[in-house]
Parts: sequence; structure tokens; C-alpha cells
Amino acid sequence: MIPPSRDEGIQLSSAPNTDITWGMVGLVTGGASGLGRATVERLVQNGASAVILDLPSSDGAALAASLGDRCAFAPADVTSEADVQSAVSLAREKFGKLDLAVNCAGIAVAFKTYNFKKDVPHSLEDFQRVINVNIAGTFNVIRLAVGAMGKNEPDADGHRGCIVNTASVAAFDGQVGQAAYSASKGGIVGMTLPIARDLAPMGIRVVTIAPGLFSTPLLASLPEKVRSFLARQVPFPSRLGDPAEFAHLVTSLAENPMINGEVIRLDGAIRMQP
Repeated sequence: MIPPSRDEGIQLSSAPNTDITWGMVGLVTGGASGLGRATVERLVQNGASAVILDLPSSDGAALAASLGDRCAFAPADVTSEADVQSAVSLAREKFGKLDLAVNCAGIAVAFKTYNFKKDVPHSLEDFQRVINVNIAGTFNVIRLAVGAMGKNEPDADGHRGCIVNTASVAAFDGQVGQAAYSASKGGIVGMTLPIARDLAPMGIRVVTIAPGLFSTPLLASLPEKVRSFLARQVPFPSRLGDPAEFAHLVTSLAENPMINGEVIRLDGAIRMQP
């Protein structure tokens, strides 16, 4: 069953809930928009608490206020140790613990390795910036979040927490102009298993989702004709993914303790062609 999109609103229920996400505390980077926002909303809807980690210029404060007492905003840059540590501390101070960290923050540039028409190479600064935010930023959040998770009391399985990263199908099917973005998402894929192995003795799982074409603010800025063309490239269902479907997978991964060290494509079977 496909979960409702966020356009249908968040309806909080006071009825008892047996989902493992009930009472969980999550930290979501890039949580003020797109996939991150949908994840924050689903966590709160399912009875969890959430800290939105996003840039000070984002809509994080307004979103947190709209979701009530079980949501807080931490203005932060994922590449800053101090900022991320402050967000982790906020989760523990306000909600008592940290069980889940979801890395949705990321940036992209589109430029060929070399533009021969203009005789201009890809900007090294742009390449390094994408790598720094997407790979180093993700790792920065992981390394600081698990410090808090390690203080949790383990359950009967020894489970203390879960990390969910966001890669992309571009990690496998990178397109023209995606050298920086594909490299950064490939890096996230590549560090999933070794970090899962690093953290296994503490009962902390690490999983990565590789989304395909989703209806995010980035794609929403494209002309309708282009969005329709992209949607038709998805075998089934032949449409752009709903961020709520990404959020649904996040909570499913949080609830299933046997999924660890894995990269899951969430893409409607699309395989991008050059």
C-alpha cells in the first residue's frame, strides 16, 4: 500500500501504536524539504520524535513548529563538526536519546568533465564541494550520531540504533554531466558495508537507499514537459516517486532489524541509459 502524500496532511492519533517507530527519536538531515521533509513528517505521524537538521536559511523552523512538540529544528551545516554535534545534543536534551539518523542532505552540479565547445574544464572547486557535502557530510553525521546511539540501552537483540543514508541510482547509472554527483553517491554506497561492520559490535545498523526519479523541489523546478518525459522512463509505476514512498522505506528499514549493510534501489526498475 502506498502511504499518503504529505499534501494530505499529518494526522496524529492518540490511539496505542505497536510500531517500533513509536517513541523513537530520529535526526533527519536535509529535513526541511523533499525526501527529508517527508521522512520527518512520517516519523512524527508514526509517533516518533524528530530533529530537523538543515541550513539556517531553510524552512526547518516553520516545519518543526507546524509538527508540534515532537519535532525540533537544528540549524546546521552537515560538514560542520560543531553544528552536527549541537544537533545530536539537541536530540538527547529534548527527547532523551537518539535512535535513528537519516542522511538526506546533499547537493549536485551538472557539468561535463570538459566542455570542448567553450574550452573549459569541470570546476575542481565544484567537484570538491559536492564530494565534501555528500560524502564527508554524510560521514560526519554518522560518526557523531552513533556516539549518542552507543549510549542507548540495547534491546533483546542487542540493537541500539540505525543509520539510513541516501545515495542515488546515479551511483550506478550516472549520466552525462554527473561525474561529481555520481562519484559522491558512489562513495556513500561504498562506505555502507564497512561502516555497518564497524558498528555491528555496538548493535548499530547502517543501510543506504538509492532513489530513482522522485518529485523533489529539484525536479519540480523543471518544465512540465521534461518532468513528464522523465516519468515515462520509469518502467513501473511510470511516474515520479512520491517522497512519502521514500519515507515509508525509511521507517520500514528502522523496523526491520535484519536489514544491515545493504543498498536498496527505490526506483520503479529504472536503469538510466546514456
